[in-house]
Amino acid sequence: MFKIPISVIILTFNEERNITSCLESLSNHFDEIFLVDSGSTDKTIEIANNYSVNIIEHPFENYSTQRNWAFENLPLRNQWILNMDADHRLTREIVIELQQKFQQDIPPSINGMLSSRKTLFMGKWIKYGGHYPTYHAVIFRKGKGSCEDKLYDQHFKVEGEVIKLKGDIIDLITESLSTFTLRHDKWSTLEALQQFNKIDKTQGTINGSLIDGNPIAKRRYYKNIYERFPLFVRPAVYFFIRYFLRLGFLDGKRGLIFHFLQCFWFRFLIDAKIYELRKTRDENQ
Repeated sequence: MFKIPISVIILTFNEERNITSCLESLSNHFDEIFLVDSGSTDKTIEIANNYSVNIIEHPFENYSTQRNWAFENLPLRNQWILNMDADHRLTREIVIELQQKFQQDIPPSINGMLSSRKTLFMGKWIKYGGHYPTYHAVIFRKGKGSCEDKLYDQHFKVEGEVIKLKGDIIDLITESLSTFTLRHDKWSTLEALQQFNKIDKTQGTINGSLIDGNPIAKRRYYKNIYERFPLFVRPAVYFFIRYFLRLGFLDGKRGLIFHFLQCFWFRFLIDAKIYELRKTRDENQ
């Protein structure tokens, strides 16, 4: 059986509910799989030991640091890297597509591959509201890609030309509404700190652009515009655009829950935390 010559890297921490399905979507298809765990106390490692997986433990500082540490320190034997999280699954279509591509010669000018995420929320594919297709540079040549040095909303930055894959990666965005809100509460703190401190690291990050044809750069361009809008106004405008103008209402009741929480509540919470940080700063001056 042909094994795709890609080294897969999965980051985990207490992912016993997700890791089996993730590994099942990868198992027997790829040359090697690395699981970088940051001290799981559940059955994540026990489950992973049932698969042909190289398990490495490394303390977690933040997502970017963990990813970039893995790129620099894991004994990867392949030229190509696929980045996965435990709540991601490869579709059969993308596996077949990668098998076909890697059985041929990939032009040396190509350093990365973009795949769209197919978000599942409460068991439903979120198809509208501008949420699909959303491309991410999940595959790149070793030494030609890195994770942006950001607290939140990190993307993989690839040096050189990238191509789009037709297949999707499934993203199980929540196990439950409680998990969803807890995670987004944590992420809102990171994003609020990033915006409050005006962290702008031009080196190693993706610049916003409408002209280079990169969908990730295009999204970053629009996010930069979003961040210039007044606090508390911008979440309402964003929700209106996503839910009404970009037809998010076609996703039904579960779509309403998702688009409201992800487009309005989450971003309103970020603004509230930025407001709190500014208020605390002003009181201490």
